[in-house]
Amino acid sequence: MAYKVLIVEDQNIPSELFRIYIESSSDFEHVLSISNSSLALSVCEKNDVDLILMDVMTDLGHSGLDAAEVIKKKFPDIKIIIVTSMPEYSWLSRARKIGVDSFWYKDGQKNNLLEIMNRTMKGEHIYPDETPLIRIGDATNHDFTDRELDVLKELTTGDTNAEIAERLCISVATVKSHIQHLMEKTGFKTRTELVSEARGLGIVIKDKNN
Repeated sequence: MAYKVLIVEDQNIPSELFRIYIESSSDFEHVLSISNSSLALSVCEKNDVDLILMDVMTDLGHSGLDAAEVIKKKFPDIKIIIVTSMPEYSWLSRARKIGVDSFWYKDGQKNNLLEIMNRTMKGEHIYPDETPLIRIGDATNHDFTDRELDVLKELTTGDTNAEIAERLCISVATVKSHIQHLMEKTGFKTRTELVSEARGLGIVIKDKNN
């Protein structure tokens, strides 16, 4: 019996590719494709679903990770694979924390995805060792510490150093130090340039829940 798969993806091309991949395999059956992760729970309540391919950033700004957390609590037996092309540093750890089964960075390869789907359905947890390597200025995203990335993410809000310090429970001086290190590593002259590049490359993405 084929495993029933729900696709949650707001971009037409990858959504259609996922559907084609699923239909090319006798191991899987396509149930439905939706673009908004907030609808995924309802689909699971009304249909037999064994596996969800869940993008993180979906239609109307809804988070696939938020949806995955809710679904895992209500339907722990449904397997979930997060699929994304964005290198945001915190998504891997959050996915593990909420019980997502596997995590795949989109590479356009059918066999890669189908292998992960098969292994996931067999009970394996497939995660990459790290986020994709992205160059930003004179550095890469792998050159930053986790705390520097925390500060960089908060910088995208446009808040003051004092507000960032309060939110991260560190001193203003520590915030300034992290920003200075980020500027030195990347070679950018202004924090506006730093933030614009980091956000544009998807290295840090701030949503309402993080």
